[in-house]
Amino acid sequence: MARLVFGMNQSLDGYVDHMRFAPDPTLFRHFIAEAEGQAGSVYGREMYEIMRYWDDDQPDWGPDEQAFAAAWRRQPKWVASRTLKAVGPNATLLGPDLAAEIAALKAEHTGEIEVAGPVLAQSLTALGLIDEYRIYLHPVVLGDGAPYFAGPRPPLRLVTHDRIGEDVVRLTYVPA
Repeated sequence: MARLVFGMNQSLDGYVDHMRFAPDPTLFRHFIAEAEGQAGSVYGREMYEIMRYWDDDQPDWGPDEQAFAAAWRRQPKWVASRTLKAVGPNATLLGPDLAAEIAALKAEHTGEIEVAGPVLAQSLTALGLIDEYRIYLHPVVLGDGAPYFAGPRPPLRLVTHDRIGEDVVRLTYVPA
């Protein structure tokens, strides 16, 4: 059975915004390794549309960007959306019963399935489907934006923490 994991970069004041801060090379290589090992990813519409950037090679990409794009393209993607009518390569639209669809994905796969985006994570948290939360805490303060926890904060228990690169601490929690 697969485990559903929600992990994102977060500012010290609790916000996620890939346009206002980004991973350093060490953390980016960590994310490449994670993407290479994941059984797939579940996206909400907004995060899926952002990630579609990796569908097409860019002339300024170095080896790390190329490696991430290859890993992202290879893995299956499932998209929860009420508005999209079609999705790109290696992606499937989920039906209206999100709880049943995600439970089926967890039952049919092994390993980790990434949950991408705080809005989708809020829905999956409310359904009790997320098995692990990974906060990649960066030493920046944004003051506003999209919060990591888009809804009520679930009761959590810290299971591990580790430093990645010079400035980031990964905090790993499971539901309490």
